[in-house]
Amino acid sequence: HVDSGKSTTTGHLIYKCGGIDKRTIEKFEKEAQEMGKGSFKYAWVLDKLKAERERGITIDIALWKFETSKYYITIIDAPGH
Repeated sequence: HVDSGKSTTTGHLIYKCGGIDKRTIEKFEKEAQEMGKGSFKYAWVLDKLKAERERGITIDIALWKFETSKYYITIIDAPGH
């Protein structure tokens, strides 16, 4: 399942559920565009390592916790290799 969009989908879900603010996504989008990877803005919610961002792949497991008015959510993103 390499390059199937797991991190991008997960980051977008976190954003849509209110787990990260629009300003942060806009910051990721600007940084990603500067590196020629504009479509990676949502993946960068979880892909924090410099090597992950440069190579466009998830290298390490990432954990993200947030809550909505009804649920406590924990998401774990893992490499697809």
